[in-house]
Amino acid sequence: MTTITFFKRNGLYYGFTESGHAGFAEAGQDIVCAAVSAMTMLVINTAEVSFGADVEYTIDEDTADVTVKIPSLLSEKDEKKRYAVSGLLQGYFIQLMDMLEDYYDYLSVEETEV
Repeated sequence: MTTITFFKRNGLYYGFTESGHAGFAEAGQDIVCAAVSAMTMLVINTAEVSFGADVEYTIDEDTADVTVKIPSLLSEKDEKKRYAVSGLLQGYFIQLMDMLEDYYDYLSVEETEV
């Protein structure tokens, strides 16, 4: 099972961790893992390139553990940028919650106020 935990502070999403393999199918054939991986990279690339946010992330290829944090959102003076990037992260959270309807045996999605 892949567990994804989103970090929030004062209502703003500013990061997440992912751990574990989904286990839906064999490596290379696992559509749940592929979807999560693709969405994760979309979030990282969009936050960095499109919004110019400083994204701190680590990806462990062996364990499939991922940590993504954008702590600068918590002190960002530009409200549009802060809410745009946080909204991107929230969109990822919402998409994963939708995926839970069909893949609840393979995903766990949580959020924590930190």
